[in-house]
Amino acid sequence: MSFTIRQLQYFVAAAEKGSISGAAQSFSISQSSVTEAIKELESDLGVTLFERHSRGLTITHKGHQFLRHATDILANVSDARRAFADQPSEIRGTLNLGVTSLVAGYVLSDILARFRRAYPGVDITATEDSGEYLEHLLIGGELDVAVMVVSNLRDRMALQSEILEVSPYRLWLPLGHRLETPDSISLSELAGEPLIMLMLDEIEEATGKLLGALGSRPPVAFRTRSVEAVRSLVATGAGIAILPDLVYRPWSLEGDRIESRDVSGALPVVQVGIVWRKGSAPKQTTVNFINVAKAQRMLRNR
Repeated sequence: MSFTIRQLQYFVAAAEKGSISGAAQSFSISQSSVTEAIKELESDLGVTLFERHSRGLTITHKGHQFLRHATDILANVSDARRAFADQPSEIRGTLNLGVTSLVAGYVLSDILARFRRAYPGVDITATEDSGEYLEHLLIGGELDVAVMVVSNLRDRMALQSEILEVSPYRLWLPLGHRLETPDSISLSELAGEPLIMLMLDEIEEATGKLLGALGSRPPVAFRTRSVEAVRSLVATGAGIAILPDLVYRPWSLEGDRIESRDVSGALPVVQVGIVWRKGSAPKQTTVNFINVAKAQRMLRNR
């Protein structure tokens, strides 16, 4: 293996932007530089990372598997550089952390892994629960900080938040579906399509409001609290789903392809952020966690 950090950075940017031009703009470089770097990376790995088409790039199954490794490598490099500057391993203490079910595996995992590497002397206790209950624990001082959906934060007078990610809703379709061809689909075209409903956090409520705009609600084929179940059901043609882009992955656990399309109209967005109590200065471990979360956001958005 002889791939470079720069090649990994270009690959991750292309995967996130969905195009060579988007990746090139992120780094203010030529498109040919990104194209050449990805070709060299594919040659080095012996796999095809992207399928090229007129709309841009579609990451392959192998490419999706490698994306996690590439992201981890870049995070480790960043942590290694910061370790020598800040000497964070000397910092000790505790951190009582809260998280909602929706973001536990899609936002928190990367932040938590990076925090543990940077501050191995901090003991972490994590609590997973509903957003409403996490707010109660934060206000009562039982939690130091939470990573959760902040779009519907209830007590903004007592809590302070910072957005880490804004995720629009998109339509999930099985390969070969009649709506697969258009890049953007109108709400009216969804009428009568069986729907797979995810019943987590604010997702069910937001999806219900969205479908109310259709006039007639489509039949609900399945209700589940598992995102992986939604993927498998959509991929095998049991129905469609309308979910935040942050939980989208192009493959089900069985390896079946899932397509994602924009839905025209005023759709809600999901805001995921970090939340802590107002009124008193947070302890040092909380400040460190907030800084790591912000750094992870910059890495994702780069």
